[in-house]
Amino acid sequence: MNYLAHLYLSQPTVDSHYGNLLGDFRKGVNVAALPFSVQQGLQNHYLVDRFTDSHPEVMAAKQVFPKSQRRFAPVALDMIFDHFLIKNWSSYSSITFDDFCYRSFNLLREGMPAMPVPMQRTVSHMIEHHWFNSYASFDGITYAITRVANSIRFANQFARSVDTLGAQYSLLEAQFRHFFPALIDHVNAHAIEEGI
Repeated sequence: MNYLAHLYLSQPTVDSHYGNLLGDFRKGVNVAALPFSVQQGLQNHYLVDRFTDSHPEVMAAKQVFPKSQRRFAPVALDMIFDHFLIKNWSSYSSITFDDFCYRSFNLLREGMPAMPVPMQRTVSHMIEHHWFNSYASFDGITYAITRVANSIRFANQFARSVDTLGAQYSLLEAQFRHFFPALIDHVNAHAIEEGI
């Protein structure tokens, strides 16, 4: 899952937000030296990733991509799933999307001094440019994928995944709507952190 989903599946605390995003920035971090609450958030991140990668709906979603795009299919799915989470937000949250973003960004700002430098840079950019607002539209997803594709240092077909996302939009949304409630139940059942 991408950043928004990881934050949604975290607790409304500084350490939980830090830990739940740290999974993408762990390289070189001495996890054992982190506060236990941050370590719990990190373990929750791994729980989410393991469940997502092995879920039948997600595995089926990867197969809609042509072989030439499949290497980057997980990244494209992460982005479009964040889009579907925003689109269907009221089905999963009792607070508004804007209020959630305001709260989460404030928690991330508070935790930023403790974050590894690469994470600080990404989180700062995410907040400054409000990535989640751009993920609300398909055009925003297209822009984000194009930027990532252009930053990859070798020839790739990642930008063409936008065509697949557009062509399979309804199918992918249906797969998300089957998968995401199961992910929420899985996180709550394991209760690494308190239930969401």
